[in-house]
Amino acid sequence: MPDESFGLNLLDQVTEHGAIVPSLWSLEVGNVLLLAERKKRITLEQRQKAIHTLAELPIAIDAMTSDHAWLETMELAERYNLTLYDASYLELSLRRSLPLATFDNSLKRAAELAGVLVKS
Repeated sequence: MPDESFGLNLLDQVTEHGAIVPSLWSLEVGNVLLLAERKKRITLEQRQKAIHTLAELPIAIDAMTSDHAWLETMELAERYNLTLYDASYLELSLRRSLPLATFDNSLKRAAELAGVLVKS
């Protein structure tokens, strides 16, 4: 699986250097894991282990995500035809001058157009 090696490399990078994510990240990741469990792709134990592993990583939650949602993030969503959720990752990368790691092709294209270094 091509995304698997990127995911493992990203995990190593986050473990070593940390990361910052929009405040909605925990909800999004939790939802992905919950849906995977409901669809029997993972077990309850695997979901719990994944959450525990993620909670141990040096990931900072951006406290300013909501402050930018209705202006900068909305403008980015409109300009690049993104969901507001995806645009929040782009807004954070732009505001903090940080690269963006994503599996999402639409977000990757938007970030590249916006001049953000993309890790994918």
